[in-house]
Amino acid sequence: MASFARVLRAVRALGAPRQRFLTSVTAGHLVVHWYQQLLPLVLPSLKADLNLSNIQVGTITTAQQAASSIATLPSGYLADTHRRWTGLILAAAIVAFGLAFFLMGSAPSYAWVLPAAGLVGLGAALWHPGAMGALSLRYPDRRGLALSIHGVGASVGDSIAPLVVGALIGVVSWQLTLRLHLVAALVIAVALWRALGPLTQGQAPRPALRAYLGDIRGMVAQPQALAVMAANALMTMGRLAVLTFFPIYIREDLGYSSFLLGVYLALLHVMGMASQPVMGLLSDRLGRKAVLAPSFAAMGLLYAGIVYAQGGVQLGLVVGALGMFFYAILNIAQTAIMDVAAEGVQASTMGVMSLFSQPFTLGSPVLAGYLVTEFGIKAAFWYAAATALLAAAILVPVRFRRLQPLSQGPARPS
Repeated sequence: MASFARVLRAVRALGAPRQRFLTSVTAGHLVVHWYQQLLPLVLPSLKADLNLSNIQVGTITTAQQAASSIATLPSGYLADTHRRWTGLILAAAIVAFGLAFFLMGSAPSYAWVLPAAGLVGLGAALWHPGAMGALSLRYPDRRGLALSIHGVGASVGDSIAPLVVGALIGVVSWQLTLRLHLVAALVIAVALWRALGPLTQGQAPRPALRAYLGDIRGMVAQPQALAVMAANALMTMGRLAVLTFFPIYIREDLGYSSFLLGVYLALLHVMGMASQPVMGLLSDRLGRKAVLAPSFAAMGLLYAGIVYAQGGVQLGLVVGALGMFFYAILNIAQTAIMDVAAEGVQASTMGVMSLFSQPFTLGSPVLAGYLVTEFGIKAAFWYAAATALLAAAILVPVRFRRLQPLSQGPARPS
């Protein structure tokens, strides 16, 4: 309770204008993750109705990840160099999600599903660099806290969407459910654009390309940035394997309904609503590595725990504990990169991380599909456990530091 009280005091200290901006972007992030949760929720239905193999299922996730990886760097560059367009970029992300799931809900074959999955990745690529870059610049003294509160919106969306949509699919078809999301996306996009427009005017002028590229080079030269990007790539490899094959495990191996699948997917995220602001505040005070390395190690053990947990309550407890870290820790990793990045490339840090990890992560769901085909569904969880533990080990010998915001002083260790 004391930790939450400190979080509330820190938020109140931001002042009304910065609170309004944080609230608007966090609400938009809730919507983004509502839409992102639709894909793992309907993967079992897609597999059954289109008669897909495990490798084809993995390829759907790879298509989503590929589009996101390719688009994140140009999206970050656009957000860094045209900050007055932030509201428009974020609204476009919501529209991309709506179009993606309308197409997926109308898809007559596997060939239609892949571009739809790519549009899901495009939506994520449009949202995250712009939103997180804007937050990093507006809250340089409370970066970990602001990005974690933004992440709370994601956890709320991740937790509610599987329950609501999982129940809805039990009443109407999954295809109609997806198609209806286009209408909602268009309404929300307009509302978000209008809300954020006045809050993103009069920002910094467009930087010179030479200065921008120099700031990128300076960031990637930092040992801290390289270590976090390598660890993040490993974590993403395991995370994609779990997001792809955990729903298949629940529906096919345990024989649970779409609603119960929604319950388990909600458990994978719900604890993040409580853990994220606390982890963000702790990372501001104790340092990023003090949160990242133990969290990665804990995730590795919990992935392995899925293998041994019995269905029902026991599996729910393991998944719920994993939910404390599953999404929350991604924000702390991103914050650790932003700590050593110049002001002009804050949004682009996500693109650089994505570009770095792309050679490793794009084939991960397909590799997991091969392992599942050869060794059974639980091989996906062993694979995720190994990547998480290796990610933790990479961070241990690295000394972290944090650049003071706005040239307020020398770097301090963290």
